[in-house]
Amino acid sequence: MLGGQAYYDDVADLTWLADANPTGATMNWAATNAWVAGLNISGVTGWRLPSSLNSDGSGPCGPAPAFSCTDSEMGNLYYNVLGNAARGPLTNTSPFSNVQSNQYWSSTEVAPNPSSAWFFGFNSGIQSHISKGVGKFGWAVQSGNVGAVPVPGAVWLFGSGLIGLLGLARRKR
Repeated sequence: MLGGQAYYDDVADLTWLADANPTGATMNWAATNAWVAGLNISGVTGWRLPSSLNSDGSGPCGPAPAFSCTDSEMGNLYYNVLGNAARGPLTNTSPFSNVQSNQYWSSTEVAPNPSSAWFFGFNSGIQSHISKGVGKFGWAVQSGNVGAVPVPGAVWLFGSGLIGLLGLARRKR
């Protein structure tokens, strides 16, 4: 259905829009939520912004700012799926296109301060929060698989393991 327009992460059970910046601009939090709610990709609707909550539904990873938060949806993508390092730089974006080395809104408001929302920095792997009036990028996600191409996660794991074995073989020589 979606072919190369979206990629499915079977571990997190999420479909990510392949183009990480389809609007080409930053927007405030309300405008970003409105944009993603109205998104229709090849007849697939129901898109949303990624959550900053942990997979068990608890609050965002530690106090802001925080690095290495791998349990939120964007943290999982940045660290586990794409294999980027804390404090950056953004080195791997494949198979996605147009990934900005910048900050992306999450769908999660800051509990004690409803005028702020959480964001994830793809420039450094930071998860933090800021006023909803500030411009950030938006990346659409969908719960479950809506006919997207699977993210080749096994390829990344196999490749990194192969590099490690090659390093050991060279060291033994």
